[in-house]
Amino acid sequence: MSITIHETFLPQTDPAAAIDFYRRVLEFEVRGDVENHGLHWITVGPSRQEDISVVLYPPQVAPGITDDERQMIEAMMERGAYASLNLATSDLDAVFARLQAAGADVVQPPTEHPYGIRDCAVRDPSGNLLRIQQLR
Repeated sequence: MSITIHETFLPQTDPAAAIDFYRRVLEFEVRGDVENHGLHWITVGPSRQEDISVVLYPPQVAPGITDDERQMIEAMMERGAYASLNLATSDLDAVFARLQAAGADVVQPPTEHPYGIRDCAVRDPSGNLLRIQQLR
């Protein structure tokens, strides 16, 4: 039996801003944009990884959450404390320069950590924390 990663989910609060960020800033493909009752599920992913996608979903559709819980989730999202995604690149400095030029919300510039990883961190328009590691 072989199990692989197919999709991961991140909440988004502004479909237009999410599409702009993931397409223009990260250069991901938009693979799907499904609207249902005014809500959008957007599927994006890197062009060289066609079998792995990120589904950007409206947080209010999570099953079983109350309005108070939804408000708490959105407040945590704004601070970058709810969801995150780790990405990787062969040229962290070039990616970081592109992120800065695009006006991304920088949390941490490229940093060499004592545990052997060099990475940077930004927030997407919904506040999700994206860490981008240097491939070695």
